[in-house]
Amino acid sequence: MRTIGLIGGMSWESSAVYYRRLNEQVRDRLGGLHSADILLRSVDFDAIVALQKQGNWEAAAERLAGIARSLQAAGAACVLICTNTMHKLADEVQGAVDIPLLNIVDVTARALLEAGACRPLLLATRYTMEQDFYLARMRREFGLSPLVPDADDRTTVHDIIFDELCCGRILGTSRQSYLDIIERGRLAGADSVILGCTEIGLLIGPQDVDLPVFDSTLLHADAAVAFSLLGEAPLPRAA
Repeated sequence: MRTIGLIGGMSWESSAVYYRRLNEQVRDRLGGLHSADILLRSVDFDAIVALQKQGNWEAAAERLAGIARSLQAAGAACVLICTNTMHKLADEVQGAVDIPLLNIVDVTARALLEAGACRPLLLATRYTMEQDFYLARMRREFGLSPLVPDADDRTTVHDIIFDELCCGRILGTSRQSYLDIIERGRLAGADSVILGCTEIGLLIGPQDVDLPVFDSTLLHADAAVAFSLLGEAPLPRAA
């Protein structure tokens, strides 16, 4: 079993989902009392959010790169950034270490392709929905055609993530707001839904939606287990 390195705390609510999923998957595969070999560095999310709001991505990159180096030095065989938004800095983090970074965008895109989906509705933070690092990678490297909600709906999705989900508040009214946004996406041509923020699975899941749902948190954790137990390399990009 290879050691999985996690950069977590962004927010800790979803990092807890990673921890549970990793251990459940290892137990299911190996049985008995087996659990995952994990190194977790959990940051103070408030400090990261401040850098996001300032647009100070350089300082954020230095912070995450330093954590990745410390995980490698402690024995991690791979590293995961346990948040979609901070994959804006994936190249900088990967460049700081010799071990592979398992990219959540690539993992999610591969799952979409394997399921035959090509026009997913992306629900995520404003940074992820509006900046190019996520959408452009899916289009360029995988030939996908992701959609995002309109401006008002993007604000709703973003605010619910930061004001509620990251604070452990799960509200039925917000679940309905997300479902309404998904329905508008379906009418606009979406054939699937990406839960592209690691907290969204706390609010909605496949049981709530008629379209195929791809939970990036669970997919990312499962890829880490495959790497740890099976020696699978990070998922290749599409040709």
